[in-house]
Amino acid sequence: MSTPKTLEVVNPFDLKAIGAVPLKQWEEIDGYLTNAVQLHANQRNWLPAHQRIDILRKTGDLMQARTEELAFQIANEGGKPLVDARIEVIRAIDGVGLCIGEMASLAGKQIPMDWTQAGAGRLAFTQREPIGPVVAISAFNHPLNLIVHQVAPAVATGCPVLIKPADDTPLSCKTFVDILYEAGLPEEWCRFVPCDIPTAEQMVIDPRVAFFSFIGSGKVGWMLRSKVAPGTRCALEHGGAAPVIVDSSADIDAMIPDLVKGGFYHSGQVCVSVQRVFAPKDIADDIAGLLADAASKLVVGNAIEEDTNAGPLIRPPEVDRVAQWVTEAKEAGASVVTGGEKLSRTTYAPTILLRPPHKAKVSCQEIFGPVVCVYEYDTVSAAVRQANALPFAFQAAVYSQNLDMAMQAVQQLNATAVMVNDHTAFRVDWMPFAGRKQSGYGTGGIGYTMQDMTQEKMAVINL
Repeated sequence: MSTPKTLEVVNPFDLKAIGAVPLKQWEEIDGYLTNAVQLHANQRNWLPAHQRIDILRKTGDLMQARTEELAFQIANEGGKPLVDARIEVIRAIDGVGLCIGEMASLAGKQIPMDWTQAGAGRLAFTQREPIGPVVAISAFNHPLNLIVHQVAPAVATGCPVLIKPADDTPLSCKTFVDILYEAGLPEEWCRFVPCDIPTAEQMVIDPRVAFFSFIGSGKVGWMLRSKVAPGTRCALEHGGAAPVIVDSSADIDAMIPDLVKGGFYHSGQVCVSVQRVFAPKDIADDIAGLLADAASKLVVGNAIEEDTNAGPLIRPPEVDRVAQWVTEAKEAGASVVTGGEKLSRTTYAPTILLRPPHKAKVSCQEIFGPVVCVYEYDTVSAAVRQANALPFAFQAAVYSQNLDMAMQAVQQLNATAVMVNDHTAFRVDWMPFAGRKQSGYGTGGIGYTMQDMTQEKMAVINL
């Protein structure tokens, strides 16, 4: 029997090894899927709601007691600065609690039957049941909270789940799964399955999978969706190039810190990071200058250091890619107001570009790095057209003190959420979170995911 391969984990800033996890082979995962099907097929195996609530409550308590450890692990393996990693842990704990609260909304309802003669004399009601085995593939940029969003709803709804973490950040995932076990969840209900790409694909397309959850690259997500077995439901969460429209009435002083946070949080490695800022022609240069002044003051460094504001990109090739895109934009006429350079093999300077061409990669693809682009516009309608011009759409924002203008932007922007006087990366974990067009399929958010992981059954009784 061959020795399983091991996935080495490094700190993305200094590339020093910080841990390792063994990769699961298909034979083992195949057994997990068989076991998951057996668990779901026999209702006597199902964990009662009170037991699931108790497990989730204990999970939240255990996480609370280990908050600092969990935050350090996020920073160490994922490169998210400690100040933001701590917030992620709090969100993850709250997310576990949200699962408990949302369980009450999974109740069925009575269906009126006597609206016509055909239904008279009958009583009907629905109930919600777990959909079955869940396979989840996650992303690196929120290595704990994303896992909570994919795994905790499965536990809450009574679905056995197999979770594959991002290759770069498996440690936070493993820790959360281990905490679930410590809280009393039998291991067969949640399996930690780091594996290579061919094995992951084989797992996803297996007909035994009832629900597939994917967070990550659109290219990979849509490819996998095209291959899932008939009957497998799915949810995909990809990226975008989030637009912001600045009105002439905007409170600029309040807006600048918002945009800097939304653009450079986790060095721009967020699917709804501020990327494209559209400003009136007469103030576009000023806004770019103010953004540049604030961005240039961000401390770039190792995420585990307390004073770091912007950490490394997840891998050195990503730094090279961002550098190439910025160079392309500069050569095509963009002005680099600040940044525009590699600081090291693993870090890139927070960058503000002014007037990059709309056909440049920084304008029409997701940067997923510390770069914010500023464009000028003559009319709001022209800015909206440009904001909507890409084949993907997620969250957007408008800054204005003019209610009519703000509502016009809300109505016209092609986005699943439009923030008014707030940056595009704003999110709370109970709100619907979804991409349009190529940016995703289905709706995320704790309660919405729990609905996806259940299915309705109706009973009709002839009295």
